[in-house]
Amino acid sequence: MWPAILVGGARVAACRYPALGPRLAAHGRGERAYDIYSRLLRERIVCVMGPIDDSVASLVIAQLLFLQSESNKKPIHMYINSPGGVVTAGLAIYDTMQYILNPICTWCVGQAASMGSLLLAAGSPGMRHSLPNSRIMIHQPSGGARGQATDIAIQAEEIMKLKKQLYNIYAKHTKQSLQVIESAMERDRYMSPMEAQEFGILDKVLVHPPQDGEDEPTLVQKEPVEAAPAAEPVPAST
Repeated sequence: MWPAILVGGARVAACRYPALGPRLAAHGRGERAYDIYSRLLRERIVCVMGPIDDSVASLVIAQLLFLQSESNKKPIHMYINSPGGVVTAGLAIYDTMQYILNPICTWCVGQAASMGSLLLAAGSPGMRHSLPNSRIMIHQPSGGARGQATDIAIQAEEIMKLKKQLYNIYAKHTKQSLQVIESAMERDRYMSPMEAQEFGILDKVLVHPPQDGEDEPTLVQKEPVEAAPAAEPVPAST
């Protein structure tokens, strides 16, 4: 059995989208039931919510491939609120994002930690966003090993390979050097959206989409640094 190597602190259980129940939409012939995530998919919105495991990855990958089959030019919007999860499941989503031809806009709402932050960074350049009160976290992978000493050594070698692989992916999308990535991911590194923007994980921190009469969304601006008051001259002593 493939060991569950996580970018996160705990083994994840199977997770699917929360059951929100049917919703009703009125049309010319009456009402029709639908679920909210299917409605969002019609608007080319994919949600990565909760821990990332194989079931979540399978659903997200299927949605990405479906949206590409409808149009390989229209952008896809991926909303992320995830604490992370299994490395191989996250990399399956990542590879699909890179494989399809569509531009992918990523949006962090709530948190993008561990593999969630990697998916956030993997959006198309200039199209990686966060809302202002989200949190972003990066760190190295973790995992447990059981069995004979030889089996443990094999699993340790594998997790070291995945660690280097993840470092290279972060370096590619953040434009940081491997040395900076290795230092930042040695322990849990929490960031505000503005800090993640400076690090290269995302491009824009948004307050809200364009309003009526506006061409651009409202961005969070950096607060200007106030200059320290000039020190008063000390009178010369006699």
